[in-house]
Amino acid sequence: MTDPLAPTAPLSFAIIGAGAVGCYFGAMLARAGHAVTLIGRPHHVQAIETHGVRLQTATEDTFISLRASTQPGAIQGADVVFLCVKSGDTETAAREIKPYVDPDTLLLTLQNGVDNDARARAVLGTACSVAAAVVYVATAMVGPGHVRHYGRGDLVLAPSPLSSTVATQLQAAGIPTQVSDNVRGALWAKLIINSAVNALSALLQQPYGWLMQQPGAAEVVQDIVTECLAVARADGVQIPGDIHAALRNIVATMPGQLSSTAQDIARGKPTEIEHLNGYVVQRGTQLGIATPVNRTLQVLVRMMESRGASQRQS
Repeated sequence: MTDPLAPTAPLSFAIIGAGAVGCYFGAMLARAGHAVTLIGRPHHVQAIETHGVRLQTATEDTFISLRASTQPGAIQGADVVFLCVKSGDTETAAREIKPYVDPDTLLLTLQNGVDNDARARAVLGTACSVAAAVVYVATAMVGPGHVRHYGRGDLVLAPSPLSSTVATQLQAAGIPTQVSDNVRGALWAKLIINSAVNALSALLQQPYGWLMQQPGAAEVVQDIVTECLAVARADGVQIPGDIHAALRNIVATMPGQLSSTAQDIARGKPTEIEHLNGYVVQRGTQLGIATPVNRTLQVLVRMMESRGASQRQS
């Protein structure tokens, strides 16, 4: 008979997307003794295989060994898979890993946007269990296999047969984690915050603190949030907490942080604008809610992406 008080065996983790989010959580889990496999691009994988993930925080700068590969098949046998790719790559990544998961595998979508779990589930079907996760962390890749942590690092998981066990083991690894019945609302709350500041940070290439010091910025952000909340209400979403207080807290605690959208623009990479302000516009159109400020930001960021692509080709 199994002892109900016996400790649960450590879970093994695979992380699809060895970017800033994937490398941070992978390093935290590996340091706590979990078997971790990172799947990423060759330049990151080569650096991680050679030296480990370099994790740089306000209090430490260390290398953490873990397994890394460029091949999706390397996830086979993992108990839990973190999907950490850009939202636009969700379906492609799900198709690539589908042959290597099984019904006992839990796939958690650690991504921006609110519908990645549904999109991954549409591809994977019953091949594995899929649950959404909300990620609160400020990180950036500053070199191959080198992640810098700026703030927070906690997760909220949707319920699933394995979620409570995963949350317990993540907590033990120094990753504050909770399971919530309102992950949809939490995803929308994060979407609204991202929509309020990400595009502005990207267009001006300025951090949150500078943005909110500019005359009229608070009013523009208020307009963005008002549109987002109107769409969320029409969609039947219950937003937890105080969005305005959450925004103030982000600006106060991370005034020097550039948004992920700003980082993508600076590096000439595709952004997730279609899954941020663009999603608000799309859902607003479907629900009959006007979203002119969000549409303006969506189009302006698209223009920035197009200009960058044209400059690289010339």
